[in-house]
Amino acid sequence: MIRYFTLTSGKLREQEDSQPLSEASLQASSWIDLQEAGDEERALVERHYPESLPDARDVEEIESSARYFVDGEDVHVHSLFLYQSEGRFRTATVAFTLQPDRLISIRDVDLPDFRLTRLRARRGWIEASTPLQIMTSLFEQKVDNLADQLEDLHRDLEDISTEVLAKRESDLGEQLDRLAKLEDSNGQIRLCLMDTQRSVSFLLRHIRQQKREVKLCREMLRDLDTLMSHATFVFEKINFLLNAAQGFINIRQNQIIKIFSIAAVVFLPPTLVGTVYGMNFHQIPELDWAFGYPMALGLMVISAISPYLFFKHKGWL
Repeated sequence: MIRYFTLTSGKLREQEDSQPLSEASLQASSWIDLQEAGDEERALVERHYPESLPDARDVEEIESSARYFVDGEDVHVHSLFLYQSEGRFRTATVAFTLQPDRLISIRDVDLPDFRLTRLRARRGWIEASTPLQIMTSLFEQKVDNLADQLEDLHRDLEDISTEVLAKRESDLGEQLDRLAKLEDSNGQIRLCLMDTQRSVSFLLRHIRQQKREVKLCREMLRDLDTLMSHATFVFEKINFLLNAAQGFINIRQNQIIKIFSIAAVVFLPPTLVGTVYGMNFHQIPELDWAFGYPMALGLMVISAISPYLFFKHKGWL
């Protein structure tokens, strides 16, 4: 799918084109957005803008030289964007090619940041007069989305923190599962934040003459530094709660083992007495004694109570 956007009276507008593969629309566009583009769509764009679309294998490269580079007048930035799939956060790479009069983006996933940008463009809320401003607007939206996701994650973490610390005697299996999911989500957010820092820093080095965009990029970098610190705090708190929950579970297990150990020690002497007087020998002195049976029972009770009182006196119970 190809979407075309133009800059009209300082506003970003999406073109309504009944012909998806219109060359006229392609030429008039200030932003060409390819989502899950087919071979025919890619061929159309590459025919007019050769070397603008990266190979699918190059998009996922992680080294800086492959993700951020300049080719003639084209500035290439491959940046990670956050989205949700099957209840989990995931990341997808968007390849941007910034030209003097056009921005081209290619991606394989329908991303929420792009959906919201299209919605804002339809309502005339995005002010832009150059492709660079379109790109910085997308990154602004991305940073705002990451901040919102981090705030939601922190609220969820506070709820789990209350449950773990207030209900330490209960089964914490559910809380451990939720903490593991939060850790995974926080890791994806941190990955996007770090990648965005690299992307904005690279972009900043190549737009020195654009004072408005330079100022905006520096503001984004300050926001990203703050969000990175917050994500680190969330990471540390999740680890603390994971360790605390596992510690509470270990304490409960140790208490259960302790009860079994004490029970074994308490019942060992009575078992010994019962075993002695359960032997089938005729020469047992107490065999014909009238008080032999009560005496044996008494010895069993005393031998059971004595270890219990000893443990209690030592403070082991």
